[in-house]
Amino acid sequence: MTWLCRTLSTSVGKKQLMAITGLLFLLFLATHLLGNLSFYAGPAAFVSYAEHLHALGNLLVAAEVVMAVALLIHVSTAVFLFFQNRSARPVKYAVDKSGGGRTFSSQTMPYTGLLILGFIGVHLATFSHHIVDQTTRNIFQIAVAVFSQKIFLAAYLLGVLVVAFHVRHGLWSAFQTVGANHPKYMPFIQKFSIVFAVIVALGFGSLPLVILAMHQGGL
Repeated sequence: MTWLCRTLSTSVGKKQLMAITGLLFLLFLATHLLGNLSFYAGPAAFVSYAEHLHALGNLLVAAEVVMAVALLIHVSTAVFLFFQNRSARPVKYAVDKSGGGRTFSSQTMPYTGLLILGFIGVHLATFSHHIVDQTTRNIFQIAVAVFSQKIFLAAYLLGVLVVAFHVRHGLWSAFQTVGANHPKYMPFIQKFSIVFAVIVALGFGSLPLVILAMHQGGL
């Protein structure tokens, strides 16, 4: 325990903690996207997926608590490191010239992170408000009602794009921070981070459009 506290008291330790929680969120993103892609099998398939998910009960609650704690750790650590970097100008979070250099996504990480935090809040608040009572509407009908609002649809698509930019740098950066920066592996991880970011953007970004198309088509 003393070793853990000592490690987390250093900048390197905080960066590693941030990387680990970041990888946890990437795993959540992938799992969440796979579940949401059930939309492509039709409204009934997605409703069934949502019902099975909520049937997990306490297990789902535990997962939500873990993600909430990870979010708190990730955000608080990011804020601390941001102001520490601003005041002392140390090596920035998980960036070195051999690991991929400075890109638009790497330079905007603190700002896209804040935008994502706001996006998560709006997304959860919007859907939670509608999902409280599902006695008269199922999850597909709720999604149609939400995404039919042009302002929310535009905000959602913009939020997904911001997430993709954040993921593009965050994925390979997290691996580099935890020590997986060997010249043999990093080129693949860098390319995979771009592919994953594109999948996130197209996967989540296409969902509301598919939902609205299904609704208009009477499916």
